[in-house]
Amino acid sequence: MRARLLPLLIVLMAGVLLALGFPLAVSVASAEQQKVVVDRIDDTARFASLAQFVTTRPGENGAQAPDERRQTLQKELDRYYTVYGIKAGVFFRDHVPMARSPRAFGVPAGGALREAFDEALYSRRSHDPSQVWPWRHGRLVVASPVIRDGDVVAVVVTDSPTGAMRAKTLRGWLIIAAGEVAAMLLAVGAALRLTGWVLRPVRVLDATTHDIATGRLKSRVAAAGGPPELRRLARSFNEMADNVEDVLEQQRAFVADASHQLRNPLAALLLRIEVLSYELPEGNEEIASVQAEGKRLARVLDDLLDLALAEHAGADLQLTDIGALAAERVEAWRLTADDKGVRLVAHCPAVTGWADPIALSSALDAVVDNALKFTPEGEQVTVTVVAGGETTAVEVTDGGPGLRDEELARIGDRFWRSGRHQNVKGSGLGLSISRALLTAGGGSIAYAHHEPHGLRVTLRVPRAAPLPRQGTGADAEQDLAER
Repeated sequence: MRARLLPLLIVLMAGVLLALGFPLAVSVASAEQQKVVVDRIDDTARFASLAQFVTTRPGENGAQAPDERRQTLQKELDRYYTVYGIKAGVFFRDHVPMARSPRAFGVPAGGALREAFDEALYSRRSHDPSQVWPWRHGRLVVASPVIRDGDVVAVVVTDSPTGAMRAKTLRGWLIIAAGEVAAMLLAVGAALRLTGWVLRPVRVLDATTHDIATGRLKSRVAAAGGPPELRRLARSFNEMADNVEDVLEQQRAFVADASHQLRNPLAALLLRIEVLSYELPEGNEEIASVQAEGKRLARVLDDLLDLALAEHAGADLQLTDIGALAAERVEAWRLTADDKGVRLVAHCPAVTGWADPIALSSALDAVVDNALKFTPEGEQVTVTVVAGGETTAVEVTDGGPGLRDEELARIGDRFWRSGRHQNVKGSGLGLSISRALLTAGGGSIAYAHHEPHGLRVTLRVPRAAPLPRQGTGADAEQDLAER
């Protein structure tokens, strides 16, 4: 969840920063250019004030002395070009230069300078030339009219290089970019803290839910920070878990007590039926049927008591030689297999795993017993121990009729038996007991088809030692972080 929420927050914050950064960058570029334009307008206004007093055109005085006012203007323009490197000139309406620097500077037939010149002829100054960007190598043209007696008699034009202005704009942009990067890093740090603060109770709740789903009913949501709504959800979840555990405990206690209390009356009833059978003719079918049903009921009660104990008892996990344990159980069932005419084959190399030996032995007994029940004479039951990945597996395959796909989905349910196997002895609780015993120790049981026919049952136990877990308290959050 954090991997999905964090990119979303980062994208949103990046969008906000970019939405602020682009207008700011444009504003910086505009401000730098405006400064230059204002300076050039001031310069052209000064030159225009000098040009107002020049009343003669070049060459009009003939041999007379040169016009001192025009010479003063020319000197100012030359000094301006020498110091600042900015081309400047004053041109009459017909483009004839009054004074200019450098001498080759003139009004072209087109372009930005000609447009500024023509605009100034209408007594308008260049207030808003087109924006010059750092990547665009151009020049900045500003023109001001020279007005005498209310008429525009000439135009002052400056043609400025933009390298310094573009460099200042670029430096301003670099400062903005550095600020954006710093703000983005700060925002990412804040997003990490925020998502961690918001999702910490969710992660703890998810881990606790997983623990409860896998059979660790004592697990509870540890006290953690986060929004008040999630803390309230954690408290509600703990209350719900307490209530569910109480209900399950009551159910287990009821099943165990009922199974235990019914065994004595049932044993007395079977004893009286046995005594009654002596008073009846030998071979009476009704009394034999009653005795068979009584024995079946006794087996169901024993299995119910075993199931209740399996679901209630905790697992005593220890490093176990799974191969040796499986080989031992195979030998224990070999006599039964020989009596049925079934070949019982074992492939049990020395492989270790973490399991409760008693619980695993009981589960394996139930699975092997089930395989021998449904395997006809002359077929084979194989027990194989395999190590792979994070688990050690014990596979039990038989040569029986197997199950259909829809039956595989139900196998292991309490009291469920295939309609084709109702004539085989059993209560339908053996595989449920196996699952309860394995789950308590972090193991699992799975079912699949075995080719060409039969059933494959796989019991798995972890190969690595389980991490110590706390049901409540601050250590649960630390365990979650490590996981």
